[in-house]
Amino acid sequence: MQRKEWYLEYEIQKNRPGLLGDISSLLGMLEINIITINGVDEGRRGMLLLARSDEQIARLESILSTMDTIQMTKLREPKLRDRLAVRHGRYIQRDADDKKTFRFIRDELGLLVDFMAELYKQEGHKLIGIRGMPRVGKTESIVAASVCANKKWLFVSSTLLKQTIRNQLIQDEYNENNLFILDGVVSTRQASEKHWQLVREIMRMPAVKVIEHPDVFVENTEYSLDDFDYIIELRHHPDEEITYEMVPKNNMFGGSDFGDFDF
Repeated sequence: MQRKEWYLEYEIQKNRPGLLGDISSLLGMLEINIITINGVDEGRRGMLLLARSDEQIARLESILSTMDTIQMTKLREPKLRDRLAVRHGRYIQRDADDKKTFRFIRDELGLLVDFMAELYKQEGHKLIGIRGMPRVGKTESIVAASVCANKKWLFVSSTLLKQTIRNQLIQDEYNENNLFILDGVVSTRQASEKHWQLVREIMRMPAVKVIEHPDVFVENTEYSLDDFDYIIELRHHPDEEITYEMVPKNNMFGGSDFGDFDF
């Protein structure tokens, strides 16, 4: 029988010497392997486990529920957030009201890059939006994650090195394995009919697309935030407000002056 991975998380109720050893011994007696273990929050520990049957996990759950030194908080097949929490020692912040919005600060760029790389590796269409003020590390994180995921990235519009606005792709670039990067502010500021024809063509492709400043993008196009699979917010510090006050409203082909926002 093929072995299956599980995620176990528990909160320590009575921290005493040998507690982790007792749990490890219990897993050993049940013939459940520990793949990775780490603290995932203050007073909480997470484990990736490998078991050969659901019965082993059911027995583990039954025994752990009787222990007064810990309180089991999760025992399930691992989700992406679980794997990253064990890998990095902390959970990704998620918006309480909008479950597809994830929040990071600049000190967590390593976690952000790892998270995006895992999203890129998933098959099929992915539309990801990333919000953040200028010079917080949005584009650099997108590119770094592309390298980690072994994806070729293409700038459709960007200001990373110089202002980039593509109106066409060459034949080899029409590849579903490529990652397409757009900047909502740049595309809106310098929009042309040819550029937006290319954008629509790319949006129809079953490939990964990452759009910086998605709010500006949807405000000036026929797309909506509901079209996005994930929204990422990156801040210099947790209390920073992400605002587009210096970006004037514009239609798709207006060409207004956007001041110094991200240029």
